Formats: sequence, C-alpha cells, structure tokens
Amino acid sequence: MVKFGGVVICLLIVAIDVVAGILGIQAQIAQNKVKNLRLWIFECKEPSHDAFTLGLAAAALLGIAHVIANLLGGCICICSQEQLQRASPNKQLSVACFIFSWIILAVGLSMLVIGASSNNKSRASCGFSYRRFLSTGGILCFVHGLFCVAYYVCATAAFTKEEKSGGA
Repeated sequence: MVKFGGVVICLLIVAIDVVAGILGIQAQIAQNKVKNLRLWIFECKEPSHDAFTLGLAAAALLGIAHVIANLLGGCICICSQEQLQRASPNKQLSVACFIFSWIILAVGLSMLVIGASSNNKSRASCGFSYRRFLSTGGILCFVHGLFCVAYYVCATAAFTKEEKSGGA
C-alpha cells in the first residue's frame, strides 16, 4: 500500500508540474500574439491579459508542486560536509535533488512572475524586453517535476532504509 501511495504522490507532482509547464508555454504564445515594437533590448508592447493570468497560474502551480514534494518527501537534515560524506547514497542523492529543486524553483518562479508581470494591464509602457521568460519558466516546470520526484523517491528510500536498520 505504501508503494501505491508513493506512485500516486509522484504522479500528482509530475501532473501539477506538467500543467504548470503547459500553462507557461501557453502564456508565451498569448504574449507573442500582441502587437509590439522592439528596438534592441527595449520593447513597447500592449499587455496581454491571457498571458498575465496563464503566467500567474503556472507560477502558483509550480509553488504548489514544490510544497507537496517537500512536505511529503520529509526533511533530510545534513548539517556538515562530514555528515554528507558519511550519509547513505540515497540520502546524498536526496540532498542533491533537494538543492537542485530549490534552485530550479527560484529561477523558474522568478521567470514566470517577471514574464507575467510584464503583461500586467498597468504596465502598458515601454521597457526592457522580457521575451521568452514565460516559455523558459514553463520548461523549467518540467525539469522541476523531475527533480522533485527524484527527491521524493530518494528521501523515502532513505527513511525506509533507516527504519529497517533501526535508525542508524
């Protein structure tokens, strides 16, 4: 039963990240449909309400997937380099995936929020070009899903191994 629950959690995380990625790419498509005038790195364009809402929805789903993966994956506590070197391979891999998932979350969420906010109705002025921010943030949602599932699987395996060995 525990294995079935783990599969459901992994599928949930992947499904949320895939939907977030698709929304990010759809937001980029909606942004590309508006008229704009581009000169080097500066751009004057009309904001797209669809790109704004799709970008924010993608950012929210990315955050939800990250919270689910981290809450259900548990906490892997390693405070020093020495502890990391003595840890089991599952624990080491879960720490690496945990760190990478946070980095991808920070970059992807930033790109989605910046891309969405550039399409806010109140920003109908000229400024720096934020081309491809939404699609890149959407692609990072897919990568985030991979690292979150890897983190969940490795952390669960590390906890299971520790429980079987008596907490050593």
